[in-house]
Amino acid sequence: MGPIGQSWLGKDLKYIWHPYTQMKDCRLLPPILIERAKGLKIYDDLGNFYYDTISSWWCNVHGHNHPKIEDAIKKQIGLLEHVLFAGFTHRPAIQLAEKIISITPKNLSKVFFSDNGSTSVETALKISFQYWKNTGKISKTKFVSLDRGYHGDTIGAMAVSGVSLFNKVFKELFFESYKAPSPYCYRCPMGKSKGACDFDCINPLEDILKRKHKKMAGLILEPLVMAAGGMIIYPGEYLIKASKLAKKYNVHLILDEVATGFGRTGRMFACDHVDIEPDFICLSKGLTGGSLPLGMTLTTDDIYNAFYADYEKKRTFYHGHTYTANPISCSAALASLKIFEEEDVLGRLRRLIPLFSRGLERFRTLRAVGDVRYIGMIGAIELVKNKKTKENFGFKDRIGLKIYKRGLKRSLVLRPLGNVMYLFLPLCVKKNELEYILDNTYNIIKSIDTHDIL
Repeated sequence: MGPIGQSWLGKDLKYIWHPYTQMKDCRLLPPILIERAKGLKIYDDLGNFYYDTISSWWCNVHGHNHPKIEDAIKKQIGLLEHVLFAGFTHRPAIQLAEKIISITPKNLSKVFFSDNGSTSVETALKISFQYWKNTGKISKTKFVSLDRGYHGDTIGAMAVSGVSLFNKVFKELFFESYKAPSPYCYRCPMGKSKGACDFDCINPLEDILKRKHKKMAGLILEPLVMAAGGMIIYPGEYLIKASKLAKKYNVHLILDEVATGFGRTGRMFACDHVDIEPDFICLSKGLTGGSLPLGMTLTTDDIYNAFYADYEKKRTFYHGHTYTANPISCSAALASLKIFEEEDVLGRLRRLIPLFSRGLERFRTLRAVGDVRYIGMIGAIELVKNKKTKENFGFKDRIGLKIYKRGLKRSLVLRPLGNVMYLFLPLCVKKNELEYILDNTYNIIKSIDTHDIL
């Protein structure tokens, strides 16, 4: 590391507190100083590059510094950088709302802007909560979610997430919510084998709704992919059944598409794989192509109209954020959506996804691999000490750290979620890049299999 790198990293460690990081560890494994990025690659101060296999926390969609998004940002910043969104509006927000409504489920008709994934979830929870009060059903104040779900780091979002390493310390701050077992096929909560069940894992959710629906405002879940919970990929049939239960018991269905939206699963949104009509969809991350923060919460006319009244009736939704519908972010999002159309992103993915799936299947032969799952350009490899018992690696095994360090040596950014090694690839990945990433990830896991277990 050269003197410039030492100088900048010294200042980093002196002043900055990084997320999800034990800062004491940074003395031995300091953060990498990234100076530029292009496409799938990020470059450090020494000129080394790394394939961004996790899309910079699942938000980069079309590759870094896509020229069309850059141009949109430059154009907008010269016109209007920001204006409050109460009492004012602007063209990029109007155009973006119209475009998003045109590509999401047809029952959704209204957009509430925010600035990240957690706030898009908080917005949905608060609207749902107040909707029932506005319509006279004041007992409906609770929410049900899945026990391995993850919906963000703000208090409400944590309360409807599963208790995990990410939020356990804050448990006393959570409001009460109900949790149903997750449809985790590899570790089935009902003790069934994959493919040999009738989705019995939906029964506990129905039991909760049957007993508590009079108190229940909404059901929130991540459609098809439970991301931070371990990249758990579950069948569309479960989502269909959950949607029917929400309608049967008169609770709102809130879909958290923050991670799964914008082509990640091979379709524009994960809910496009099935025929359902959610009451809310929460969006962020890939919304701007990964360039700028922006969040959106979509809902229906019915829900919107419950707030639409004369001022004295006190039905106003008193919620907002300083950077709500920031014009630059909205312009970046519009450019990202145009890229999907102009570059036929989803059509290109249909040709690439089979190669990705076949490449992941060969990981099953490795002794340390218990399960392999994938959808679209999301892939997960669950690592185990023992294939027969499915015993996990322990904290002392530091399996994630070993993979991360070996990945860097092969120009890969690999950040496992506990015992789950995953790929969350930008949609611009080329065939030769995909082959390199798969081959080297395979060899890294194989090396750990050989040297650290046997």
